[in-house]
Amino acid sequence: MKSAVVVFPASNCDRDAQVALKQMTGQDPHMVWHQDSELPDVDLVVLPGGFSYGDYLRCGAMASQSAVMRAVKEHADRGGAVLGICNGFQVLTESHLLPGALMRNAGLKFVCRPVALEVDETQSAFTRKYEKGQRVSFPVAHGEGNYVADEETLNRLEGEGRVVFRYAEGDNPNGSARNIAGILSEKRNVLGLMPHPERTVDPLLGGTDGRALFESLIETLS
Repeated sequence: MKSAVVVFPASNCDRDAQVALKQMTGQDPHMVWHQDSELPDVDLVVLPGGFSYGDYLRCGAMASQSAVMRAVKEHADRGGAVLGICNGFQVLTESHLLPGALMRNAGLKFVCRPVALEVDETQSAFTRKYEKGQRVSFPVAHGEGNYVADEETLNRLEGEGRVVFRYAEGDNPNGSARNIAGILSEKRNVLGLMPHPERTVDPLLGGTDGRALFESLIETLS
């Protein structure tokens, strides 16, 4: 699986994504600067976590206007896989590649800790190596991860099997609607999620629950 990681000014998890992809695929991903207007020939594009443009305006708003995002949208329109993690999820909603928005955490505090998740949907390129209902633990680190959308959109996401990860009952760190932690696009080739699977691929990091996400992508895209 060939992959690329987009680097925005002030991104701070691009290196985490790079290391995880190298470890999982055995190949260095392309590191793509946000001012580039084209993407290399890859199967997967990762929009990493961090604080692109210092989170000025709204989180992800300025990054969504970067030159590279036109190429990311074209990649997604062609059916290419896009994974947005944390700030990357915010960039995806600001770019309208995913519906809804990420608001300030309900407690108005930055949250940085492992959270329990349940896998809600396994019929996707990102989750086929998990079992439905499987409980996993990914870390979160965000101040604006409260997923919101109107009722019609939430019902459609659930009805179409596009909610892939939910915070386990009682462990919702930000107040997200219906405990939503990660959603798919309509074509199911774009995934945005607030927790960080790239930080759980090595026992040295305290867990390996994120490995199945990358293994799913490798099996599907290679």
